[in-house]
Amino acid sequence: MHTLERLLRRSARTLALIALGLGLCVAFFLDLALGSVTIPLADVAAIITGGEPAKATWSDIVLFFRLPKALTATLAGAALAVGGLQMQTLFRNPLADPFILGISSGASLGVALVVLSTGATTGFLAAMDFLKSLSLIGAAILGGGLVMTLVIAVARRVRNNMTLLILGLMFGYASGALVSVLLYFSVPEQIQAYIAWTFGSFGGVTWSQMQLLAPTVLLGLMLAYLLIKPLNALLLGEAYAQSMGMAVVQARFWIIASTALLAGAVTACCGPISFLGVAVPHLCRALFSTSDHRILVPATMLMGATIALLADLVAGLPGSSLVLPLNAITALIGTPVVVGIILRRPRFRQSFAG
Repeated sequence: MHTLERLLRRSARTLALIALGLGLCVAFFLDLALGSVTIPLADVAAIITGGEPAKATWSDIVLFFRLPKALTATLAGAALAVGGLQMQTLFRNPLADPFILGISSGASLGVALVVLSTGATTGFLAAMDFLKSLSLIGAAILGGGLVMTLVIAVARRVRNNMTLLILGLMFGYASGALVSVLLYFSVPEQIQAYIAWTFGSFGGVTWSQMQLLAPTVLLGLMLAYLLIKPLNALLLGEAYAQSMGMAVVQARFWIIASTALLAGAVTACCGPISFLGVAVPHLCRALFSTSDHRILVPATMLMGATIALLADLVAGLPGSSLVLPLNAITALIGTPVVVGIILRRPRFRQSFAG
């Protein structure tokens, strides 16, 4: 009987993963088709496959604006969701994600140092060449990795998750304070460029930037896949993981490296996108009723990418020339999830460790 139940549960989870994959494909094509100009799906498919659409201008719209934007949303959503999953497991805290624990704040500081000192933007107000793209992504990764390293250094002495969370917030506030100082001594054009970047957008990434964003995110996701077994072991605590023969310090380092790569690259190219990292892992746990990372890692990738595409679609206000700040849309999606977690916290704690 138990074998049959296990088989049925595995089949249901496989079907759910397939459904998420199909949902991602639908969201991707809708993001290509809908916008200020609506393009029929048949013409979108023709453009992607090298055919001719009904109107020649549609090819430029899809290939040079909507396709890189949709690919960016897919990569960013998957990256932030997996990064949040890793942080929640590492710290055993249901509200942990790269933004809350300071990675995104550190990445923002790195970007601010580049933007406010050189006047470079990430595509919102000006085109950016390869070297500037490299400097922004590198600065964001280094900034995020530095803050996360400080959090982990403190974590060796602090065992209480809430205390560690507060310390992560303090590091984030310190990074924000340094950004404020930089803003104070900057010229209005640089300030405007940085503020526009903080709103978040998937539409500022060019094909040259994609050559840096995609490999960095894929490397971070590949590390996350390789860390599935350590992540499962850490669900029951570091002492249990060590008793299984796992090198906890080494595993912790690679989890930090993966999350820093994911959060740093996305923050550099898209701005500090909030809520996806904390909300998507919980949605996947609720959908699949499991804490097994063999299921959660691919599930969060698919769901994170899908929600990011839908958020980008809503922010673009199809049929209108207006574009809403992306962070406003992701917050509207993520806030109900976080509120639900707080209200159901005792019950959630039990499922989080299971």
